Amino acid sequence: MVSQVKELSNRRQSTAQFGSQTFSSAATGNTELGCSAIPPVTEFSKRAIDIALSLALLALLSPVFLALAGAVRMSGRQILFRQWRVGRHGRLFKCLKYRTMTPDAEQKLEQLLRDHPELAAEWERSQKLKNDPRITRVGKFLRRTSLDELPQLWNVLRGDMSLVGPRPIMPEQLPLYGRAAKWYLAMRPGITGLWQVTARGDGNFSRRIALDCHYVRTHRLWNDWWILLKTPLVVLTGRGAV
Repeated sequence: MVSQVKELSNRRQSTAQFGSQTFSSAATGNTELGCSAIPPVTEFSKRAIDIALSLALLALLSPVFLALAGAVRMSGRQILFRQWRVGRHGRLFKCLKYRTMTPDAEQKLEQLLRDHPELAAEWERSQKLKNDPRITRVGKFLRRTSLDELPQLWNVLRGDMSLVGPRPIMPEQLPLYGRAAKWYLAMRPGITGLWQVTARGDGNFSRRIALDCHYVRTHRLWNDWWILLKTPLVVLTGRGAV
């Protein structure tokens, strides 16, 4: 178990050197970094929707952004949390969120996994902790309502993400996808997606991978609209939030 924690730590430290580079095929265990998942016309339409809606939401929700920033600021100077995520075709980008954890969350995680084997097993199984002691009081509210992910609208506008897509993953999680990584890499990761509206909070990471791949393989624009319309209901009820 100690060796697993050391390996996780090494993987986390290694992500800092990637910058805006992309993964090699050796990192994914595949010979191709993604594939052509949707026709060019559909891809153009999806991107146009992303730009139009993200611009509208950024303008409409600007007072909410300011209020949430003030609330987060009460638990520490850092307001936004930036972390490397794997994007389309293996391109790395810094995913934005409101900070929901204590400022020393990364160091605390390593200590928790080292000192508590049951937490290390939970992390290995689901890549998260159900009762994470690092989450602040404001952070619990933000996570329950998914408001912590609002800054990702800027990632969408930049072209790092889409409004709907696979759940963005950390570099060390990509090998867990195995051969299915090509489906994840075929599209931009999304703020919301099939997993979020059907199995949010499901502790089985394999289930999340299966849903991400199913979304990409069977993608249709009307599926995106269905997911977008269903997302507010899931957020309001707080179903599956951690």
